[in-house]
Amino acid sequence: MEDRADPAAAPSRGAVQTDQPEQGPAQALPSEAARLLNSIVGHLVGFVYRCCDDKQWTMEYVSGGFQSLTGHAPADLLGNRVISYNELIHPDDRARVAETSTTGMGEGARISIEYRLCHRDGSVRWVSERAVRVRDRPTSSWKWEGFIENITDRKRAEQALNEANERYQSIFENALEGIFQVTPEGHLLVANPAMARMFGYDSPAELLAELRDIPRQLYVEPERRDEYRRQIEGQGSVSNFEFQAFRKNGEVIWVSENAHVRRNTADGSIYYEGTLEDITDRRVYQAQIERQANYDALTGLANRTLLNGRLHQAISRAAESASEIAVVFIDLDQFKFINDTYGHALGDGLLQSMADRLRSCVRDSDTVARQGGDEFVLLLQGYRTEDLAGVVQRLHASIALPWRSGRREFHVTSSIGVSVYPSDGDTADVLLRNADAAMYKAKENGRNAVQFFTAELNHALVERLDIEHRLRGALARNQFLLHYQARIDMDTGRIAGAEALLRWRVPQRGLVSPARFISVAEDTGLIVPIGRWVLHTACKQARDWQLAGLPPIVVSVNVSPRQFREGNIVATIAEALRATGLEARYLQIELTEGLAMHGAEKYVEMLGQIKALGIQIAVDDFGTGYSSLSYLKRFPVDQLKVDRSFVIDLATDPDDAVIVQAIIALGHKLNLRVVAEGVETADQLEFLRQAGCDEMQGYLFGMPMIASDFAALLTSQDFERYAQLRQA
Repeated sequence: MEDRADPAAAPSRGAVQTDQPEQGPAQALPSEAARLLNSIVGHLVGFVYRCCDDKQWTMEYVSGGFQSLTGHAPADLLGNRVISYNELIHPDDRARVAETSTTGMGEGARISIEYRLCHRDGSVRWVSERAVRVRDRPTSSWKWEGFIENITDRKRAEQALNEANERYQSIFENALEGIFQVTPEGHLLVANPAMARMFGYDSPAELLAELRDIPRQLYVEPERRDEYRRQIEGQGSVSNFEFQAFRKNGEVIWVSENAHVRRNTADGSIYYEGTLEDITDRRVYQAQIERQANYDALTGLANRTLLNGRLHQAISRAAESASEIAVVFIDLDQFKFINDTYGHALGDGLLQSMADRLRSCVRDSDTVARQGGDEFVLLLQGYRTEDLAGVVQRLHASIALPWRSGRREFHVTSSIGVSVYPSDGDTADVLLRNADAAMYKAKENGRNAVQFFTAELNHALVERLDIEHRLRGALARNQFLLHYQARIDMDTGRIAGAEALLRWRVPQRGLVSPARFISVAEDTGLIVPIGRWVLHTACKQARDWQLAGLPPIVVSVNVSPRQFREGNIVATIAEALRATGLEARYLQIELTEGLAMHGAEKYVEMLGQIKALGIQIAVDDFGTGYSSLSYLKRFPVDQLKVDRSFVIDLATDPDDAVIVQAIIALGHKLNLRVVAEGVETADQLEFLRQAGCDEMQGYLFGMPMIASDFAALLTSQDFERYAQLRQA
């Protein structure tokens, strides 16, 4: 250091004697001015000093703030009596401080530096020093006079801010979502790497350079940008705003955006800040599920759900305009024989071809739906009464055209029933029922015929009434019984549960198909007492198996929407468990997707109460009704059962395979177990096992059977065609 003197040779002011009073900066001032100056100096957050320009920074004067900052008394420092100032400087900072005060320093030179001091208690304090170099005239030696301020709190705040900025930058750079700032006009200001990758650019810089006009370059539908601006300017933010966007290579993706309005504090300008997520996979998957909910997987026609919705809408419009609509019910006469003789693959091809023919005979505004099996329903609107017969005959003739499959030629006819609004009914149910009755009349008349519903047409209705009459006494006459079909756990290869299936044995008629009486029971409300009987009987049987020493399993019982609406289902289930002594964990109820159609919200509480009992809940025939992600989130579901219609052709139909894989993936994403129904072949078994299906049910493992036969199966766990599953 220039002219730096040895402390021992420093003037007497640099080595203040202990018996001399400390000299204050206002010693020579009038008493009042001195008092004020000493008060001001004493209250500074730091201290004022004067020191020699030597290696130890030998202090000649320090103010009282020195002690609070360093823990040392000022007297300890004066003349380096106990410690020198240089020793108080953090070892890592000493060289930097010394260098700052030695470079080109003449009289009047000033320094401003920040560094650390070591407190007496071992802690470290940050200080800011500002000083001026002066020459002491009496001694002609160089001195430093200045102020040292405690900036520890500021430094901590700066460090916290820097760390926060680093964290934000890390989040910005490494986030999986795109993060951006953009002007209202669509000029991109800031973008992170994830956003660049999302739109196919190599870097944010390339994205910012090339994407200059977001509304025109990015949006597939520019009007969506207008809607976006209306929302964000009106509400101050947008949430989950979805739109289609172009990637750099022209590929179209789906994007979900969350953003809010920000104002630049510097110039007051407005910009939008937010995040982007690529939801293409989710939208594709959701479209598959939603299409599955409204369209028949085999033919692509509307399914019952979509048909019913459109029929209700058509009736409302017809009532307002005083017009007519027609419901046409079509049944293929020879389909069952062809399907049973030549196999499902050929039968499916026939159904697809007939669907195409029906579509070609009507307008785009009409609805062609597959009711199920070989039955089709058409909703015709806007036809004059005199033209309707011609349209129906055209349908009939189109179906009757020869159909070829390979070298075979088939001649298929149809039985068609027609009902017309409002003369044949003013509700969807009545119109469908009367068209169905007319179709059965056409079959009775020798098939290959068209029958319009008339007031005299009641044979089908009479039969229905006969079923209803017999049903009302069937419970009292003990005509119902339950069959049980096993569910197999893919992990253990053992029976995990049994589905209880209702059967009706009528004297002189034998077993009546559930397809003939369940809908009647549902429509009349008889399903409520019948369902109560099924619950009690299934629970008692499960408990009896346990008491007999058989492995405990879960028994599944189908519960209809009407039982939820009218049957006090929660109390019914609780009573069945109490009366039979079966633990709740061994009971599962199966819901149809139709339950979600008819006011799902009001059933959430009931299902929650059922779940609180400890009972499992499954969605039966998943994919054939109202498949909706929203109700799966609201309902406390444990299990999805894939409908057998998707399982039948797994090995040969890529569409069925994709749908089943999607349902299994959906179930697992929602932490649900997935059961496949209708498993009949080893190929189906292997596909489902590879897809991760949790449980299976079907003829491959056993047909529905009476309780005693099922008990034997449960005891032996010996499936004649089951060895390959246990080995898998």
